[in-house]
Formats: sequence, structure tokens, C-alpha cells
Amino acid sequence: MTDLSLFQPLSLGGLELKNRISLPPLTRSRSSQPGDIPNDLMVTYYRQRATAGFMVTEGAQIEPRGQGYAWTPGIYSDDQVEGWRKVTDAVHAEGSVIFCQLWHVGRVSHTSLQPGGNPPIAPSAVRATAVKVFIETGPQTGALAEPSEPVELTTDQVKELVQLYRKAALNAKKAGFDGVELHCANGYLVNQFISEHTNRRTDEYGGSLVNRLRFLREICEAVISVFGGGRVGVRFAPLFETTQEERVYLGLVEPDPHHTYIEAVKILEELGVGYLSIAEADWESAPDLPDSFRRALREAFSAPIMYSGRYTEEKAKEILAKGYGDLFGFGRTFIANPDLPLRIRNGLRLNPVNAATLYGGGGEGYIDYPFYNA
Repeated sequence: MTDLSLFQPLSLGGLELKNRISLPPLTRSRSSQPGDIPNDLMVTYYRQRATAGFMVTEGAQIEPRGQGYAWTPGIYSDDQVEGWRKVTDAVHAEGSVIFCQLWHVGRVSHTSLQPGGNPPIAPSAVRATAVKVFIETGPQTGALAEPSEPVELTTDQVKELVQLYRKAALNAKKAGFDGVELHCANGYLVNQFISEHTNRRTDEYGGSLVNRLRFLREICEAVISVFGGGRVGVRFAPLFETTQEERVYLGLVEPDPHHTYIEAVKILEELGVGYLSIAEADWESAPDLPDSFRRALREAFSAPIMYSGRYTEEKAKEILAKGYGDLFGFGRTFIANPDLPLRIRNGLRLNPVNAATLYGGGGEGYIDYPFYNA
């Protein structure tokens, strides 16, 4: 008998998802310049993949200081809102659900990407290592660069940032999104507050784990005030058994990421957050998350859990069958296969991804991947 478990519907925040196959947030750096504005190319890209049960946009920076890579779209200007509205209209016309990922990179940026050439902002003045940012060096040309030395936010500036998240959620609602996802993973701003490596503050946002989780709590409350808890998701990227360098870059708390993230998830449960997104390590030979952690997540969080990171159909079905997860992001596989649900349902071959066209450029490697020709 064919296993169609990934095609069971799922309720999320009052929305009925038609399958468990998701387009996770994927940076593609195709926005129009100047202004980092979503464009018609992006409309086509998202429309092509709208057979997904659930879609989350690439990260959209909530303010100009939130950008760490050239040509990524924002969600803070009227022109950006108008551009995103064309995306949401196209996705809704195809019968799918789309959330906007709200993004702020914090210290993972460069002065050339910052307003006025100023230093990036961060919880503490600790420079990011073992990571590169992507800066524009000319029209449609760029280069990797070392992140610049950040400056520490004042307490008042942290509180202003909370309100910028709320404003971004209001803009996302105006643009027609069904909800928002807070990017709290991969060493970016929220993760920098959570991590004892990157948070050396002595005010209410630093020191104890409760204090380091305060910024997370406050931005969740801010966006929930706009969308309601059921239409808000949070993305984490807890890593286990990594090198010291990887942990420092990714902002993970040592020595116990299990405890840190379970405590964070308890906050989400208390606030009624609509789903939890876990981004697993996706490099070669990366370790799997411990089953003990997956079980603890399920015990601590009652709403749907989404997993992504090197997921195959087989792995997704296994995690679903064990009851650990409900929704699965397929990343690069979805980039290369705009009709991925059709291919999974019918056991059809998959297109390979063109790694050279993942970031920046035009339609090549973006909207020209072939659909399956029956």
C-alpha cells in the first residue's frame, strides 16, 4: 500500500494545510535594487511552488540595519510591502498558505550593508567569526567579506527593536501574509541574545538564561499582538556534537543546548505560539538531533513542529511516524523541483539542484527548473 502520510491535512493556527510538505525559508538574493524590493521574478518563484502545504518566505529584514547579505528583500518600506503583496496574491490564488520570515542579522553584517556605513548592532560588541557576509561590489556583482565589528545596543535600543518587530508584523499583515515566522536561529540577532557566547550584557537582557531569553519573549509578544499566537512561528537551530568554532559562529549556548532550547520552547508554549520550526544541521556528515531532544520538544510544545535540513521523503515519513514532527521543509530539493509534492506523491525522479545559481542573478536556477512532463 502506498504511504501517503505526508499528504494528510494539518491544522495550523486555524488554517487547513493540504499536505505536510513545506517550502522552508531559503535565501535567494533576487530582490530589485535599489530598495531590496520583492519583484515579479519572486512572484513567479513562489507561485511555482505553491503546491506546498505550507510556505515560509526567505528571510525579510525588519529594518535596514537587519541586512547581512546583498539583495535580500525587506519588510519595512511601503514599496517592499507592495512587492510582497503581489507574492501573497499569487500564492493564495493557487490555494496555498504563506508566512513571512522576519529577519535581523545583528552582528552578522558589514559596514557597507549598514545605513551610513555604520557598524552592525548586537547584544554585545563581540565580532562574528567563522562566517562570511555577502556584499555588493557593483551592479549584480558581489563578494564574500568578513563581518564588521559590532556595537552593543543600549537597553532602550533593545526595546526599540522589539517595536520594529511589531511594525514588521504589521507590514506583513498589510502585505497579505497568513502569518509570520521569527528567525531565531543560525547565529543571527535573536540567537545572539540567547547565546552566552555572544551575550555579555549586564542589564535585564543578559546574564541568566531567563534574561537571555527575554528578547525572544518580548518579540514573540509583539508579533502575537498583531497576528494572534496561532499565526506566529519561531525558528531555532540547536546543534549537538559540533566543533567549538561552529558553536561560537552559530551562537549556541554551551554546555547544554538541550536545556537552553527546551526552556525557550516552554516560553513559546506559554505564549500560544502556533508552530515551532527546527532547522537541523545540513552540512556533510552533520549529526542528527538526539531522539531525546525530539521527544522533549514534543512534550514541551503542543502545537505543530516543523523540521528541515537535508530532509528526504523517507526521513520525513520516519519522523512523522515516530510522532516527533508534523511538517517538513525540503529546502534545496524544493528549489530544484517546483512541483515537489507531485513528484513525491507519484515516486517521480527529482531534478538536481544547481548550486552555482542559489544566490543572486536572474531567472536561471530560480524559475527555470522544469516541471515533470507527464
